[in-house]
Amino acid sequence: MKKDKAVIYWLLSGCVLVFIMVVVGGITRLTNSGLSMTDWHLVTDTLPPLTDAKWNAAFEAYKQFPEYQKINIHNDFQLSDYKFIYFWEWFHRFIGRIIGLVFIVPFVYFLIKKRIDKATLNKCFILLGMGALQGFFGWFMVKSGLIDDPDVSHFRLALHLTFAFITFAYTLWVSLDLIYPDRKQVILPLKKLARITLVFLIIQIIYGGFVAGLNAGLLHNHWPLMSDGQFFHESILLEKDSWLTRFTEGKSGVQFVHRTMAYVVVGLILFLYFKSKQYVLSAQQQNGLNALVVIVFLQFTLGVFTLLYSVPLWLGLIHQVMAFFLLTAMTYTLHRLSK
Repeated sequence: MKKDKAVIYWLLSGCVLVFIMVVVGGITRLTNSGLSMTDWHLVTDTLPPLTDAKWNAAFEAYKQFPEYQKINIHNDFQLSDYKFIYFWEWFHRFIGRIIGLVFIVPFVYFLIKKRIDKATLNKCFILLGMGALQGFFGWFMVKSGLIDDPDVSHFRLALHLTFAFITFAYTLWVSLDLIYPDRKQVILPLKKLARITLVFLIIQIIYGGFVAGLNAGLLHNHWPLMSDGQFFHESILLEKDSWLTRFTEGKSGVQFVHRTMAYVVVGLILFLYFKSKQYVLSAQQQNGLNALVVIVFLQFTLGVFTLLYSVPLWLGLIHQVMAFFLLTAMTYTLHRLSK
């Protein structure tokens, strides 16, 4: 099958934009900006307020919601502060619009010109659905923080974050199908192990969303043990009544799973790397595995320092970005081991 570089570049540009959107989303979360736009319209909110009257109207609307009434009203929160948090949430949504245009307009063009084969076309329809669903998840997340609790549901935040990662990974996978159209012999044992590793990596990303949503990185800022020299801190048992809620809703329990799962992910990637030595690998497969090992150790180190320093914005953001790079390397490696 002949490569169509324009289609490949189009899909890769989508990957880049999703990456940028996740980075901006991370800044939005870390600056507590996600609830600043209390009423949102697809067309009229393309640009932020451009006059003092519109800014004041938006600020007055914001004052009617829990984040201002329960938190910011006590912090001498002024219009200038509101403009700062509004920018990040607006910018996050603006990039979402750009992604929609970058996907749909070229897609229609390639469709008319019949430059997309049937298999890729079906995958593109899946991507279109994933993009629409991600927009819904974003609305669903924000809505949870505009009712009574001045913070979004950590379950919904993790859903929104993880689905963005999955959308990115699938877009990359479709791109790789076009970049490497020639099928190679599958190394089945490594493929199975890589799939298992990917599953645990996604679980780790989900728990990263839980930690962010619950601000669970602001306690037990010690490593390798939790507070008071405990591996399994006693507060895990005290926060919630059931084992399920302790590890899905309790701050200590969620952090325990996230920090422990990091060892599991590192161990699986190392196992995959050393097991691969039993086989003759292509240069692409070896490069993917090498990248996985380097990036997972960087990510682990960043996670430790992010915890030790109580999640400063810059470290929290770099940690999230590195998670993206780790998923990229994992997706590439699995693709090369599969096809």
